[in-house]
Order: sequence, then structure tokens, then C-alpha cells
Amino acid sequence: MARPKSEDKRNAILNAATRVFAERGLAHAPTSAISKAAGVAEGSLFSYFRTKDVLINELYCEIKRQMAEIMLAGFPDKGDVRARLEHLWNTYVDWGLANPAQRKVIGQLQTSTLVTEVSRLESERRFAAIHELAHDATTEHIALSYPKPFVAAALNALANTTIEFVELDPAHAADYRRAGFLMFWNGLSKD
Repeated sequence: MARPKSEDKRNAILNAATRVFAERGLAHAPTSAISKAAGVAEGSLFSYFRTKDVLINELYCEIKRQMAEIMLAGFPDKGDVRARLEHLWNTYVDWGLANPAQRKVIGQLQTSTLVTEVSRLESERRFAAIHELAHDATTEHIALSYPKPFVAAALNALANTTIEFVELDPAHAADYRRAGFLMFWNGLSKD
């Protein structure tokens, strides 16, 4: 009879995968290194994740779940588009500062062909409020009608630049955060 799987062990493997992928990249991170970092036998890793690709997809979904949980906590579902967007900006920057390894790994996973369409769609459903915000901004003629993936990529790039500057110069964190958001808002809005 198979032993029941431990949620703690599964989480240890996901955390180890995050660290190893952040250090080595997806292509140069063998499952043996992930197992060692997690403190489990390689066979145990495969009892939780059938293949490295399955591990990568579950890690992608887990990081996206955590991001959505943080970014949408206290999110104002209705009201001023700018205030809602600024909430998302600030919570994303906070998340990125608090989770540098996850931020690095999600950047790799976003462009990886190993992440399946099913994983991407499952993860995007968590961000329905953000899709509604984009719709509201366009229908209220506040934002220019750029393709959503382009806007998301621009937000991500500018937020990552903001995070990097905050990390280098924490004394001016508020200034960088505000400047980054204004650059994004001014590039997006029709005002």
C-alpha cells in the first residue's frame, strides 16, 4: 500500500525547485539538484511530480496562485480605474520585493514552452478581477486599447525595473514606486 503524500514534502520540493531554478535556470536544473535541495530522495520527487515538466507546471500554477492571493487582497472590485490599477501595482511590487526567487522564476516560466496552455488558463482565471479592470479602463475611455498581453508585459517590465531600483536604493523606495506607476499610467491612459 502506498504511503500517503505529505503536503509539507510537496511544498519543500516546490520551494527547492524555486531556489534551484532561480540559481540555475530551468534548463540547467536537474531533478537531482532539486531533490537534494528539498532533502528528499529523487524517487520521492517523482512520486509527487511524475516528470520535471509536471513539476514546472505545478510550480507555475502555485506561484501564480500566491501572486493572485496577494495582489487581489483588499482589491477594490469597482470604482476608480486608476486607484484599482495602483493597488495592483503596489501589491505586485510588494510581492516582488518579498519574493525575489519566485519573481525570477516566474519570469522564466512566463516565456517557457514547457508551461502548458492548461496551466496558463488555470492560472489566468485567478486574475479575473484584473481582466475586468482592463475592460473597464477601455470602455470608460480611460486607457488606450492596447492588446492585453502587451499591457501585462509592459507592466511587468516596468514593475521589475522599479523593484530593482528599490533593491539598490531602499531609501528612495517610495519615489521609485510612485515614478514607476506614473510612467505606466501615463503610457496607458488617454489623459
